[in-house]
Amino acid sequence: MMTFAPLFIVILILLFVSLKVLNEYERAVVFRLGRIIEAKGPGLIFLIPIIDRMTRVSLRVVTMDVPNQDVITKDNVSIKVNAVVYFRVIDPSKAILTVEDYMYATSQLAQTTLRSVCGGVELDEILSHREEVNEQIQTILDLHTDPWGVKVSNVEVKYIDLPQDMQRAMARQAEAERERRAKVIGAEGEYQAAAKLADAAEIISRHPEALQLRYLQTMKEMAAETSSSTILPIPLDLFRGVLNGVKETTGK
Repeated sequence: MMTFAPLFIVILILLFVSLKVLNEYERAVVFRLGRIIEAKGPGLIFLIPIIDRMTRVSLRVVTMDVPNQDVITKDNVSIKVNAVVYFRVIDPSKAILTVEDYMYATSQLAQTTLRSVCGGVELDEILSHREEVNEQIQTILDLHTDPWGVKVSNVEVKYIDLPQDMQRAMARQAEAERERRAKVIGAEGEYQAAAKLADAAEIISRHPEALQLRYLQTMKEMAAETSSSTILPIPLDLFRGVLNGVKETTGK
């Protein structure tokens, strides 16, 4: 029985080496004598000792931070831009065979694409149409990473670092724009108020008794105040007959 102990130990070691467990989000790219076979997993897989070699590939979405890139925009403004790229492996065999390190390759491609796209547009377009810039970068990345078995699902430009003089210029521009809007709103208010006054004058000209009612309303409001002096508006219509008599007497 003791003679079978070393053999039993060797068998256990071979089983330990040959059996692998892959998680649900993992796949195994297996090379048999240097030649690739189909990707295996998830779950329990068996490898032939010495003959098979396995490389694990994760299928989960990878969040990659693109470091700050020095960019000169189309309108010759020097800025620093960084971004974040979301991608995942959709073909494990391609990701291992076609590129040496798909993570590093995707990172380098993202940096160059970010500089290229941002350098081809003006600063205002980057600031005001960021979604379009993100979509353009994502399309270019996805086109180049497709042969690697990598799918770029989304790209987001995170931060744009502007020079100090440009920040001050933009602040002055924003302040001038706010002042312009305030003046336009004030002018529109004056215009609307003048239009309402013109409408009121037209109504009073057609209905003179409306002016008498307005006098009474004003007197009521003034009587409710605690002021020591009271001003009573007297309609000129009360003196119209007297004025007409004076004109007839004087002949003027």
